Amino acid sequence: MTMSTGTTETQKASSNAITARNVELTYSDGTRAVRGIDLNIPQGEFFGFLGPNGAGKTTAIKTFVTLLQPTAGSVTVNGFDVTDESRAVRSSIGYMAQETSVDEELTARENIQYACEMYGVPRSERGDRIDDLLDLVDLADVADKQPREFSGGMKKRLDVATALVHDPPLVFLDEPTTGLDPRARLRLWEYFREINEQGTTMFLTTQYLEEADELCDRLSVIQNGRLIATDSPNALKSQVGGDVLDITLEDPTAETRNRAQRVARNSGLVENDTIERTDEGIAITSEHARQAGTDLLVALRDAGFTVTGFDVRSTTLDDVFLAITGETASEETADEDGPDGTVQTEVGR
Repeated sequence: MTMSTGTTETQKASSNAITARNVELTYSDGTRAVRGIDLNIPQGEFFGFLGPNGAGKTTAIKTFVTLLQPTAGSVTVNGFDVTDESRAVRSSIGYMAQETSVDEELTARENIQYACEMYGVPRSERGDRIDDLLDLVDLADVADKQPREFSGGMKKRLDVATALVHDPPLVFLDEPTTGLDPRARLRLWEYFREINEQGTTMFLTTQYLEEADELCDRLSVIQNGRLIATDSPNALKSQVGGDVLDITLEDPTAETRNRAQRVARNSGLVENDTIERTDEGIAITSEHARQAGTDLLVALRDAGFTVTGFDVRSTTLDDVFLAITGETASEETADEDGPDGTVQTEVGR
């Protein structure tokens, strides 16, 4: 299947797939879910939002796909304004929400056919389009079965197919692999890569650090509705610098980890480096982690700690996120949607 790679009938000429300027969204109860987001996402890029639940990822993506209106700022998607040209925006994008939208009373083929009708795919093209999409997401063998018989991963893949029926130049993926087992997640990654390699711009929100690292050309770390870092995964990891020394303690109570953190900092071995508490002990990010590791282990044992694990590894996005935000991407925070789902649309207008 050949995906759209250039300007379509429903796409204005634009060098960016998404341009956002000082975008804010405030719910009716006063909750500021998105706070001053600025973005330029070129056509063809695989871009990601990385952050914990409640950080503002879903609210932002709903604004970009016109399900919510920004209360301040502006957004253009494929050259169309999300407020003034919302219908044109929706015609030029694919959107895969967190929850699957397949109709379990229809077969897989009928689900895709229905999506073709909704998006106005010419009748003469529908047969080939449906067959191509079923092949793309590896569901041709079950095309005439109802999704109620499918696994969660198969339903997600059918959701991908329905989002692609009109060859959109831009596809939004909102937490697309949440709840899937690792094997199903890897299969979806393959399809997303293939779609992107054929020229489609991909916008991903995720709390899975490995997913962002594997798929994204660039990503933004979002916290409390603000973008606090934007770069390629490798560039973000290089900003943290050095390697990570993970130390596991026999008795990792809060008091023990706090004391171990102080001992490490006062040892003089890693005084200018990042020392964080983990669930099982402490983690030290340092350019000298490998050289200082043995001496630090001795210092901890001399201070009365029992060390049960000791590992030096390369920096990951998890380390980046922890260093930037002070929390892990999987930590639960407050629901980012307002209590009644309504938006205070008069703000900033």
